[in-house]
Amino acid sequence: MTVDVAGNPTRSTYPAPTQAWMRALERTARIGEEPARILPLVIDELADQFGDLPALLSEHQSLSYRELARAANRYSRWALEQGVRVGDCVCLMMPNRPEFVAIWLGISRVGGIVALLNTSLRGASLAHCVGAARPRLAIVDSTLCAEFAGAVSPSNSGIACWAYGAHVPDFAPLELALMRQCADPLGARERPSVTTSDPALYIYTSGTTGLPKAANVSHHRIMTWSHWFSGMLDVRPSDRMYNCLPMYHSIGGVVAIGAVLVAGGSVLLRERFSASHFWCDVTDHGCTLFQYIGELCRYLVNAPHHPRETQHRLRLCCGNGLRADTWEQFVERFKIPQIIEFYAATENNFSLFNCDGRPGAIGRIPSFLGHRFNIALVRMDSDGREPLRDASGLCQHCAPNEPGDALGQIHAGSGAQGSKFEGYTDRAASEKKLMRDVFAKGDLWLRSGDLMRKDGKGFFYFVDRLGDTFRWKGENVATSEVSNVLLSFPGILDVAVYGVAVPGTEGKAGMATIVAGAGFDLPALHTYLKDVLPTYARPVFVRIRAALEVTDTFKHKKHTLAREGFDPRATEDAIYFSDPEGQQFLPMTVELYERITARELRC
Repeated sequence: MTVDVAGNPTRSTYPAPTQAWMRALERTARIGEEPARILPLVIDELADQFGDLPALLSEHQSLSYRELARAANRYSRWALEQGVRVGDCVCLMMPNRPEFVAIWLGISRVGGIVALLNTSLRGASLAHCVGAARPRLAIVDSTLCAEFAGAVSPSNSGIACWAYGAHVPDFAPLELALMRQCADPLGARERPSVTTSDPALYIYTSGTTGLPKAANVSHHRIMTWSHWFSGMLDVRPSDRMYNCLPMYHSIGGVVAIGAVLVAGGSVLLRERFSASHFWCDVTDHGCTLFQYIGELCRYLVNAPHHPRETQHRLRLCCGNGLRADTWEQFVERFKIPQIIEFYAATENNFSLFNCDGRPGAIGRIPSFLGHRFNIALVRMDSDGREPLRDASGLCQHCAPNEPGDALGQIHAGSGAQGSKFEGYTDRAASEKKLMRDVFAKGDLWLRSGDLMRKDGKGFFYFVDRLGDTFRWKGENVATSEVSNVLLSFPGILDVAVYGVAVPGTEGKAGMATIVAGAGFDLPALHTYLKDVLPTYARPVFVRIRAALEVTDTFKHKKHTLAREGFDPRATEDAIYFSDPEGQQFLPMTVELYERITARELRC
């Protein structure tokens, strides 16, 4: 046994998973004691320490630690010049690039809240997200200004709109304004009082129903996410993260970046994932870490052999949604030393980590941290939608391997920041996530909306999404949003949207059962959906029938439809497949069905 100078066991005497938890605890220990120390100030400290070493790299731009800090300082002074005050919102719509990080660091340093807009959104969905944030200003990459202006009028919305990258009519040129700003560190008198309890970002999440909701993300959560993951991954200055996840999401835009920067490492940013370019990127740039979603790992496993697929320096891959079968193939084929799978959601007050390397598990809670992470699975009613309550009105814990809704307990008091639910900008939506009197009168819990099970050894496993949301291509798809889009198309009288399992894919593919009337044009529908919905939200399968069954409360009966899926032998209804190559809907035949289920055709 190894001991320190005082004779106490050192961390190295513990198993590797326990060491990961201890590192995370150590790296987050100071956050509550230093409320004025927010991530933008940490970046200033890192600039002094690491100077010209690379922080963020991309095809378009690279920033050293010093350059990142100086760019953030310019955005801080620009925001102050525009009259941004503590609590004011600035929308940001930009593809993956280093400037994205500099913008939200600089604006949040002076108390602004940056709303990270999904670059795939268009029309009414985008307008809704902007409206939910109630911004004073918007920064839009010049390549996305047309889409933004199509949803929100720069001249009539009351929002001061700025374009980054090129001159765009009706948008003020951001880079010209930045050139006037000093890049030196802000003095104490320049900075408004901003602490870890203040909001820093709005990050959008589909939740369980309806249009996207803007989740509040405080400086405390940003600090916790960054330092906790840094400890879990044991990030060092020699590490380089490969990050191709969307930066408008919490993992791609905060966690995968912050966890590496706070430890002095660097991040390679890519706008999107490419299976054909992945191994050249990783090897050419010496990446040691990869932030994944399970779908990306599946793409790599299903891709043809690449001559450099085992010549990498990757020491660890971290992410979520990696199925057990893909996990084992991914590790074996590409010689990956370690996987850390985790479960988290932007608005949730709890997370889970699988540091043990158990394929398929999303995490467990070590016994010595059971008091800190109070997570429970509750039994569901016969419909599988609401927690079951007994005669006394209280909920019941699930038995081992029994699926149930995952809840996180909310503790009162200033010392319970980690269990706090920060909610959405929509108070009514926030209230729907809460459950009271769960296991005792007066207790308060947060509903995750995710169905999980826990085995006899304490490992949690993800089962499915609750409510009317399913996950596809790494994104949550709200069925009500897709339904509303479909119902606005001529000739569609009624529609039910749901997810169906497709062999060899992660999540569920979208399927829409349509009641069609006069004037319905199927080829025109395909073109329409491409124009109004992001790729992940477009139905992969369309079924046409005479009528839809509804419950006594006029809700669509989707269970039978989902069970029948896209198998043409299960129904006499016409079913169509959105061919990703031919850009059209193809009639579903038995032969086509078998090709899809045999993984010969990709969805």
